[in-house]
Amino acid sequence: MSSSSPSSQLPPAPAPSSHPVTSLRHGTYEDAQALFSGTLFVAMALMLFNQAGLLIGSTAGIAFLLHYLTDVSFGKLFFVVNLPFYWFAWTRMGREFTLKTFVSVALLSLLTELFPHVMQVSYINPLFASLLGGLLLGAGCLFLARHRASLGGATIVSLYMQNRHGIRAGKVQLVIDCVVLLLALFVVPLERVFYSVLAAVVMGVFLWISHRPGRYVGH
Repeated sequence: MSSSSPSSQLPPAPAPSSHPVTSLRHGTYEDAQALFSGTLFVAMALMLFNQAGLLIGSTAGIAFLLHYLTDVSFGKLFFVVNLPFYWFAWTRMGREFTLKTFVSVALLSLLTELFPHVMQVSYINPLFASLLGGLLLGAGCLFLARHRASLGGATIVSLYMQNRHGIRAGKVQLVIDCVVLLLALFVVPLERVFYSVLAAVVMGVFLWISHRPGRYVGH
């Protein structure tokens, strides 16, 4: 009587599938909720930064600097500063990306104008504001990037460099943000610039780790 080992009685392992994973296209509703959620997260971060006297990189940082210098509202300045970047997005990233980016920038401008009327923070520690704000910015931008949108400016350039040349978007964003924030030394106190750079680092590292080419199959 022959005996067989338990392993010989097991069914054969299924052969690996030769079919690639099908990418799932986002629907209109999914895009809408992602664009709204992403811009809402960013608007909350900007509210914290404004209360703590901090800055941010990219075109948002330029809008903040102009806001501190002129007292014109951030929302209006942010919308205007981003206008030149739409041509680059249209020619390099496509119509869908550009239109979604335009909607996101317009929505963020509207939310930043609305926030002071619906939510106010009487005090926030600048260190906490930089950490929480950096994470909110990273999460918001990640929402938008995964649904082929951005908040204009350096984010457009960062996503283009990642898609075209394989350079991590978070790395490019971090470099650009730090350059913009160094210019803030002429406008705001050194301590606030330090906390602003910290927020940029938190945001950049978050995107560096979380937003990798090929990790996310939806588009």
